[in-house]
Amino acid sequence: MSERLPEIQSVAKYVHISPRKARLVVDHIRGRSVPEARTVLAFSKRAAAREVEKVLRSAIANAETHPELRWDGDELVVSAAYVDEGPTIKRWRARARGRVGRIHKRTCHITVKVTRLEDVRPVARPAAAAEQPAEERPARPAQPAKKRAPRKKKEAAA
Repeated sequence: MSERLPEIQSVAKYVHISPRKARLVVDHIRGRSVPEARTVLAFSKRAAAREVEKVLRSAIANAETHPELRWDGDELVVSAAYVDEGPTIKRWRARARGRVGRIHKRTCHITVKVTRLEDVRPVARPAAAAEQPAEERPARPAQPAKKRAPRKKKEAAA
């Protein structure tokens, strides 16, 4: 039976950012310590980083003020961070020749979960190909270069 680690979470709902753009930011902080995640978000140029930072600060505050746990914010690690798609606000914009263009204003729900650094067990990961010496890497078979057929010229009708 697996032992469930205590996690504290914070959720921001209906954030006016596309989920795809927010996921790019959230991927950078997942698995990092809180001070490191704050630094990454502070120096990110993306607008979604501000919203993710608010959720991270809220999760840290929740962990520090939890009546049973009372964790220190600098000893925490981001155990999970994900972005779910929220409702899409649909608008219309007038286009040429009496047509309309659809405008989708996408929203998302940002969730950040934190836990103590001591509670996290390192996960065994397979060694990456870049870390293996050249002798141990499997050789890639050489593929012959593909030759393209020459283009046919269009003949001008006379």
